Amino acid sequence: MTDLLTASSLDAFYGDFQALFGVNFRISEGESVALIGANGAGKSTFLKVLTGLLPVPGQSLTFDGTDLTQHPAHEIAKLGIAMSPEGRRLFPSLSVRENLLLGATVAREGPWNLQAVEDLFPILTEKANTPSTLLSGGQQQMVAIGRALMANPKILLLDEVSLGLAPVIIRDIYSALPRIRENGTSVILVEQDIGQAVAVSDRLYCLQEGRISLEGPSATLDRADISAAYFGRKKEHA
Repeated sequence: MTDLLTASSLDAFYGDFQALFGVNFRISEGESVALIGANGAGKSTFLKVLTGLLPVPGQSLTFDGTDLTQHPAHEIAKLGIAMSPEGRRLFPSLSVRENLLLGATVAREGPWNLQAVEDLFPILTEKANTPSTLLSGGQQQMVAIGRALMANPKILLLDEVSLGLAPVIIRDIYSALPRIRENGTSVILVEQDIGQAVAVSDRLYCLQEGRISLEGPSATLDRADISAAYFGRKKEHA
């Protein structure tokens, strides 16, 4: 498969503090890639780079043949990268439907519209006129994902989808992932739950202190290797 997005030897900084060190990453069309790592490992930083929220001038970051480092965040959204952020970040003064419609303002063509999103998450039809502040955490997460889908992205970034949610709600949200990918949308998933990350992804990257410590097909990676890469310790041998 042809790579849709590639990062080569990517570094990222917050002022003088270096957060990412020589990161190599790739994702193909329709692929699901999980990004795991402990708190502070650099996962959210990497997503900020991909969306233009953290500029990285002079770095090697290519999306669908375009140099992303030359584009600000609003242009990257129009190119086809959308994110459901950690904490959901819905607009509290707006209803569910109004929050969803904000995602369509980038005016990209594609399969996702209000009807398609509400078909994906039927509860959002029932709650259409409800203020986002009155939703449960799981419902808010559905709105955040739906808002990102309304932008008809080529790559959907999901940052900490399961954080703070009950297992049954997590299951319902992740059950929508195959339908999202059916339309050719690639998914980059940041997930604290290693088992969940392995289960829903084609490939997996582990970040440890801003560096890629492990990469490979999710189904074949050894759980002990994942644990060692996650916590930054040597794999124990029997």
